[in-house]
Amino acid sequence: MLNKLQAVANRFEELCARSEQPDFYNDPKKATAILRERNDLEPIVEAYHAYNRAVQDMEDAQELMSDPEMKELCQQTYTDAKAEKERLFKELQILLLPKDPNDDKSVIVEIRGGVGGEESALFAHSLFRMYSMYAAQKGWNIELMNYNETELGGVKEADFIINGRGAYSRLKYESGVHRVQRVPETESGGRVHTSTATVAVLPEMEEVDVQINPADIEMQVYRASGAGGQHVNKTSSAVRLIHKPSGIVVACQEERSQLQNREKCMRMLASKLYEIEQEKLDAQVTGMRRSQVGTGMRNERIRTYNFPQGRVTDHRIGLTLYKIDAVMNGAIDEIIDALATADQAEKLKNQG
Repeated sequence: MLNKLQAVANRFEELCARSEQPDFYNDPKKATAILRERNDLEPIVEAYHAYNRAVQDMEDAQELMSDPEMKELCQQTYTDAKAEKERLFKELQILLLPKDPNDDKSVIVEIRGGVGGEESALFAHSLFRMYSMYAAQKGWNIELMNYNETELGGVKEADFIINGRGAYSRLKYESGVHRVQRVPETESGGRVHTSTATVAVLPEMEEVDVQINPADIEMQVYRASGAGGQHVNKTSSAVRLIHKPSGIVVACQEERSQLQNREKCMRMLASKLYEIEQEKLDAQVTGMRRSQVGTGMRNERIRTYNFPQGRVTDHRIGLTLYKIDAVMNGAIDEIIDALATADQAEKLKNQG
């Protein structure tokens, strides 16, 4: 590992030297790539230098321990430096793990009501609200693509983009089946019902990231429905794209113009086609075991929200929090942090 770290440090110095050249910005695209790589390597190099300082402190303290007057002080210095070295070693192991190339991307989120009729649609709305509040806390913004409401204020389906650097690194753990246990507003007897909603999180891809043949796409236009102002039903601005080879259908009706809706549909289609290709690649890797923590399948039950007991349980890591109100108001960082830590631990184990 130390050889690898030295190679990273050498590469970092090389990139720093290159960025200081007078002609550095002559090629803006190349300059951006170099700066991005340098910024990615910087935390690794800083931790590596701190690790080397801790090793040096240990050696210096050990040398001075032969002096009886210095022994006690040096022993404490040695102990502190050793603890710091061990901490940094673990940190460096994590920093050296292969980075998901999509972690910095924005995300496309799809929420669908599942089992439970109107109650599942109301729960889907609660999840949409939860992610909206989480995005607001992070300073990210939301672009609605498709939002199909029910008469009681539930959501049959909600498709939206969360724009923000690093959104995928945080929200990729949310894909799967979310289960709710609560007394529905429509229930007069006070019985607890169990309903579900599904969440899919895709890294947002541009058309240039995925090869899409225009001849493979059938475009349909229609009049938007639901809330959205007086313009909604007057023009056929809503767009539906059908990708004939895969059968994927995407729709967007939230923008006023056909062109804007089509553009969003193309981004969504690119993301879905990318997901299919990634699943094919994963399946080709012999003996590859799908992570129980990472980006899960849409049919896997990942979390239960139990309102009568005020608890939220993530089944992948056995984490239970008794703070359901805070979670439903977007305070999901504690869950995501625990999932990210478990994911890193699993990758370290598989690497070893």
